Amino acid sequence: MTPVLPGATIGVLGAGQLGRMFAIAARRMGYRVHTFSPDTDTPTGQVADVEVVAPYEDLDAVRAFARAVSVVTFEFENVPAETAAAAAERAPVRPGGHVLHTTQQRLREKAFLAGAGLPVAPFLAVHSHAELQAAIGRLGTPAVLKQAAWGYDGKGQVWIDFPEGADAAWAVVGEVESVLEAAVPFAKEVSVVAARGARGDFAAFGVIENEHRDQVLDVSVSPADLPPRLAEEAVAIARAVMEALDVVGVLCVELFVTPDGRLLVNELAPRPHNSGHLTFDACLTSQFEQQLRAVCGLPLGATEQLRPAAMANLLGRAWRDGEPDWAAACAFPDVKLHLYGKNEARPGRKMGHLVALAETRRQARERVLAARAALSGRTQ
Repeated sequence: MTPVLPGATIGVLGAGQLGRMFAIAARRMGYRVHTFSPDTDTPTGQVADVEVVAPYEDLDAVRAFARAVSVVTFEFENVPAETAAAAAERAPVRPGGHVLHTTQQRLREKAFLAGAGLPVAPFLAVHSHAELQAAIGRLGTPAVLKQAAWGYDGKGQVWIDFPEGADAAWAVVGEVESVLEAAVPFAKEVSVVAARGARGDFAAFGVIENEHRDQVLDVSVSPADLPPRLAEEAVAIARAVMEALDVVGVLCVELFVTPDGRLLVNELAPRPHNSGHLTFDACLTSQFEQQLRAVCGLPLGATEQLRPAAMANLLGRAWRDGEPDWAAACAFPDVKLHLYGKNEARPGRKMGHLVALAETRRQARERVLAARAALSGRTQ
């Protein structure tokens, strides 16, 4: 594979905050960036060289977009597979469309993981109300019903605590193809963000520990508080996933850690991940530069972490009493502020994040939470 060198143009399908941080990394290394999405004045578009505004279903526009760049990547997995295929007619797409096809639909993703011998919670496909009732009979309750397609941040999911909840759950997911998963008792949630190059080279950012609030990631801490054996196993699972899917790019594996010390794969994200945002400040190579290196055929960068770090998301609720007090957060000298340039703060919408560096993981977590609390003049 001939490397795509600085000075070339990279195309990004999608235009959110992940694309924004990717574009910043690419611009720093001398690349130009074009972004494609249905929206204008987007987080990515604000820092890209060119912002193409068109529906993903406009395949002629997609082909024209891809013709103007050297390689195409994407910043979220809900880009239609047909869009990725149309782009691939004019430029290499990395990760490939087959990766999108597998990971953007939960049933295909679960089947892939199980078929590859990777640890997952028991699950069954559900295509009808009758199948849901039968699946509950086999897996029992509690269980969680998830739409097979287009779900993220807890959307399209509903817990079923008792068999009698089947009717309401089926209505919540819209009576569409879904996956029923057995409830997993877990001690903590972790993730591994890793990169794989075109020649099969691999690099991971270790294991990151995650805390969720209302099914949305709230705080990530790195390194995770895990025994070395489990940390090594988590990274090995990430490598096995990337090799089985032949990923060229960055991928995140989200995992549950059970109370008895087992790992179960929850979900895959074939792109940089919210939990990996702290790498932008804490590591020699960020997940975004790593994505750039991988899709351009360059050697992967070192993933050494400089200091323990913690990331806290800033959601729209931080604006409920007006503009947050940014100076108060910036008064913490070891805290970094990242805002995404979104024009409207809505409840639950990811607007930015804070990253704190410290001598220990506990101190990093405490520091980032204190900085976030200071935005509204509150104490922790």
